[in-house]
Amino acid sequence: MTLDLPESRIGLIGDNGAGKSSLFRLLCGLDVPQSGSVLVRGLEARTVSSKRPGLVGMMFQNPDEQIIFPTVAEELALGLSPSGMPRREAIAQARVFLESRGLAHWSERAIGSLSQGQRQHVCWLALMIASPELLLLDEPFASLDQPGQALLAMDIAKASQQVIVSTHLLEHVREFKRVIWLECGRVRADGPGQQVCAEYQADVAARIAAQALIYQ
Repeated sequence: MTLDLPESRIGLIGDNGAGKSSLFRLLCGLDVPQSGSVLVRGLEARTVSSKRPGLVGMMFQNPDEQIIFPTVAEELALGLSPSGMPRREAIAQARVFLESRGLAHWSERAIGSLSQGQRQHVCWLALMIASPELLLLDEPFASLDQPGQALLAMDIAKASQQVIVSTHLLEHVREFKRVIWLECGRVRADGPGQQVCAEYQADVAARIAAQALIYQ
């Protein structure tokens, strides 16, 4: 696979196991390629966390794999640590940020008291306050209700950073100028969102129809 990813908004689609999460793990340096190289802003991805902390931020599919601290304000404060801000000041800044979002009542809430969708929202807020240059969002809409999906879509549209979104909910990337359809670790299609999403949906429909014939 050879990819250049300069666009400000990029969608990743494909079946489970297609390689979307694996690509994200390579981009943020959690995994190292067996061959070839992965560069982010000219740096080897595996060196970014040490050379340019705060350059790349990733939102995992499962928020419980990402959240560390027991309260919302403490978790958001973690996103400010690459800047060297003292812990107490970072927590105060997190409270101000939550208040600006109309979520001041979340500051001292225990993470364990939040729903799955609310915990996923906390992960997004942590990325927003950290403000990395590249945002990797792995199934960010999966646990959100309709209002939550709409709010996240608005935030993504307004974000000044580059955002790459992996999702099964095609409506959230259909209007992107670029969408990449991955299949078995390879690029099946790469182009405008409307076109690639339509091709993927047609392929899924054809596979389901073929499977239905087998079961008849």
